[in-house]
Amino acid sequence: MIRSYSELCKLDTFIDRFIYLKLDGEIGKETFGFDRYLNQTLYKSAEWKRLRNEIIIRDNGCDLGVSGYDIFNHIIIHHINPISIEDVNYRRDDIFDPENLICCSLKTHNAIHYGDELQLPREPIERRPGDTKLW
Repeated sequence: MIRSYSELCKLDTFIDRFIYLKLDGEIGKETFGFDRYLNQTLYKSAEWKRLRNEIIIRDNGCDLGVSGYDIFNHIIIHHINPISIEDVNYRRDDIFDPENLICCSLKTHNAIHYGDELQLPREPIERRPGDTKLW
């Protein structure tokens, strides 16, 4: 299934967007392995840095582009459809396609790849009168 940013934006809630993106990968499953320098070279390129800034602006620096889920530390630009060594080697268009990119936090990024929903940010608890009591 090919996923897209346009389809993702039709989903209103953070959890619905997470479910749409979830990959259920395995910890330790090789992706770039010894060829990790390839994607690191990509992420240090001027072209990627420019595009990264555009995606952050487009998504307002919010986790999965959901308003109210502001990312206050390092923002990761996640490929909605995972990229491969061949994609990087041949500089295929989908690695630079904004339709294949979304902002996310490190915890959300890990949850997408490994299916660990405990990593996801929680919605704020609604405050009520008298709930400031410590015990």
